[in-house]
Amino acid sequence: MEAMKHLGAVRLETERLVLRPFTAADGGAMYRNWANDPEVTRYLTWQPHESPEASRRLAELWARDSAKPDFYQWAIVLRELDEPIGSISVVHIDEALRSMEMGYCIGRAWWGQGLTAEALATVIRFLVRGVGANRICARHDAANPNSGRVMAKAGMRRCGVLRASFRNNRGEIIDMVWYDLLAGEI
Repeated sequence: MEAMKHLGAVRLETERLVLRPFTAADGGAMYRNWANDPEVTRYLTWQPHESPEASRRLAELWARDSAKPDFYQWAIVLRELDEPIGSISVVHIDEALRSMEMGYCIGRAWWGQGLTAEALATVIRFLVRGVGANRICARHDAANPNSGRVMAKAGMRRCGVLRASFRNNRGEIIDMVWYDLLAGEI
């Protein structure tokens, strides 16, 4: 089995979106557009940012890490707004299986428009065709079926539920629903 060829978070484009590495200047948009909103982070692993400074520090860290070839963290930039409205990333890499786990979030103002599924489908194609991933997976809190709909729209299929397998950012033990896609399925 061939090894993956890591390329990092290269710029990717769709009709409505630009997916690009974060810059240090993205902290303000991150805080304003999604990171401070408890509704956005409700089903995620992290708490809302308490200040623009927290978002600025994270954007600076991601910008610095973007030089690493195995670091995949993109700003989801809406072309018409020309600033980040969310983020999408590889949150875990298993080199031996050529498997990559995805994570994403987008500001509430842009929910329900198909933007996250558009970003996810674009990143999946890049990871399979460009990097050589054999499996792309993602998971969501069972109480958040909208995230599963994003995964399905991006071409992934539901493959199972791990009951009582995760602790959310509120300390609750929850069920996680898994989706995946194999390279031969795109």
